[in-house]
Amino acid sequence: MKKRLLLSVVLALISPLSLFTTADAAHLPFGKPTKGVCSRQKDGVANCSAHIVYEDGSKKPLATASFANGYKPADLASAYKLPALPTGAFASNGQTVAIVDAYNNPNTASDVLAYRKQFNLPICSTANPTPSVADQTSCFFTKLNQKGAALPLPASNTSWGQEIDLDLDMVSASCPSCKILLVESNSSSFADLGSAVNAAAAAGANAISNSYGGSESSSETAAAMAAPYNHPGIAVTVSTGDSGYGVEFPASSPYVTAVGGTSLTAASNTRGWTEAAWNGAGSGCSTYVAKLTWQKQIGTCSKRMVADVSAVANPNTGVAVYDSYGSTGGANWLVFGGTSVASPIVAGVYALAGNAGATSKSLKYGEYPYAHLGGLYDVSSGSNGNCTSFFSRSNLALCTSAAGYDGPTGLGSPNGTSAF
Repeated sequence: MKKRLLLSVVLALISPLSLFTTADAAHLPFGKPTKGVCSRQKDGVANCSAHIVYEDGSKKPLATASFANGYKPADLASAYKLPALPTGAFASNGQTVAIVDAYNNPNTASDVLAYRKQFNLPICSTANPTPSVADQTSCFFTKLNQKGAALPLPASNTSWGQEIDLDLDMVSASCPSCKILLVESNSSSFADLGSAVNAAAAAGANAISNSYGGSESSSETAAAMAAPYNHPGIAVTVSTGDSGYGVEFPASSPYVTAVGGTSLTAASNTRGWTEAAWNGAGSGCSTYVAKLTWQKQIGTCSKRMVADVSAVANPNTGVAVYDSYGSTGGANWLVFGGTSVASPIVAGVYALAGNAGATSKSLKYGEYPYAHLGGLYDVSSGSNGNCTSFFSRSNLALCTSAAGYDGPTGLGSPNGTSAF
């Protein structure tokens, strides 16, 4: 463990985001129990894809009053080779990443402030700057309801509130100078969440992250469910779920980038890190959605395959999150995992790249990474379940990582921004 901590410190010091706080090395909660933040829901209602780490033999989350556990922004920047934050201009050319979640977290502004202060990230203002403002190094945070208005906000909910804090912190980590837009739906029904996605698009988001999903159904191809995710020119990312092998909607949508999950650990190799498929990451072959044209040469599945790309999701190699709404006694630093981590990270990378508009031109929707494989780390080990009883051996890649495309991790994880 001491060697791992020392390596973590070294990697943090050479990270592209070297301006971040690196004095405190992240402790990873290997082998700790984890639990989903949201309870499973009935059909037609979404479940959030966040997992929280618990103390051994305890019903209490692994929580501390100050940052102690989990990966910090500098770790993620090092692992995924994200660019350093420039001085005097937005790192993302002023792009906006939207987070869509259900219900309200009343502490969002103060929680994201605490996270960003801890790691010396640009402080978020709630006021949008005019072009004449000289200092544009800050991020700007806006919260709207599913109709695109500031008020009224939905009813508050602790479980989804934790999901919200996780999403905001991961956008902060991956794209520190992006504008952040949080759109909260009235409930976790797909109808309300779809309205929130449309509101995010209408408000000018360049990327929209959705860390939720539910069982596939024949209705997912109907306009009422499908249309909210169809926004050419906007990168829409969706978590693939945390229940292992199996496909969820809206990750199965043809209009999104489905983001799977990995286990991320420090390593003494050229990259400084290694990744394997996380056993909880959702993947597979959609039952209802036709195969995407850019997946034609991959696998033997006749339908849309999930995932497209991936990022860290294993709670035992999880990320630090500040959440005052779902914690008690001032122990507000927690460790989270799930593909809820991966989706906002990838949305932030899309914004950093500034290529979302290309999805409305020669490359459509989630096609961009398929044409830019050189900007991805291929993940070639690990599995999320046994799919031999469902598919032939030639299609085991739907649940087992191997060289090239596989279900749990898709094409791989970000290696800089060129694949996005």
